[in-house]
Amino acid sequence: MTRLARSLTALAALIMVGGFFLPLWQIRLLAPQYPEGLGLLIHVNTVRGMTENDLRNINSLNHYIGMKVIDPEAIPVLNIMPWVLGALVVGALIVALAGRRKLLVAWLGAYATAAMLGLFEFWRWERDYGRNLDMEHAIIKVPGMSYEPPVIGAKQLLNFTAISLPAMGTALLGVAFVLVALALVHSLRAARAARRGALPTAGATNDFTGNAATSRLEPAGTR
Repeated sequence: MTRLARSLTALAALIMVGGFFLPLWQIRLLAPQYPEGLGLLIHVNTVRGMTENDLRNINSLNHYIGMKVIDPEAIPVLNIMPWVLGALVVGALIVALAGRRKLLVAWLGAYATAAMLGLFEFWRWERDYGRNLDMEHAIIKVPGMSYEPPVIGAKQLLNFTAISLPAMGTALLGVAFVLVALALVHSLRAARAARRGALPTAGATNDFTGNAATSRLEPAGTR
């Protein structure tokens, strides 16, 4: 890896630390009776309301349609995600220190896998809360109705419009991924340029005896 590639990878690791402090996802609920809306912020280790009373109000509304209470303590993945993010941060620092391109590729693969699994788990969590309803105790019963918000985008749920979008924490994680991808591209281009520069010129040179001699140049930039 080049010095620039290692610097970009180290910078990506520092940027990813923001994922511990900023929300990763946001879900807003808009309705005529709530002109300012209600909202949830999903962090790496918890779920909270956008305002002090939002989570409590959303759980009260969910009770009418038979949805489970949104309790961060009852969501096992929130105990795992901080460790996954921490491993990615440490891994990026190790890659930057080691300067090995193979480790860089492995880190990108691990990051992409973790991101896809995270989105799948988010979809599964929404589906579980929106479809597994306690219809026996529900006050509002609409046959065939489910209440899962979209993973991303907007969806009408009765008189509420649910809007689900990435938040600032996810934006920082995305920037980090792009930086490491750029580090890989720069490292590959530098290695390719070094190999081209190490190729012997066409033809052979003669030594003092008149015998043909070819230069033996080792390609540089193999890291």
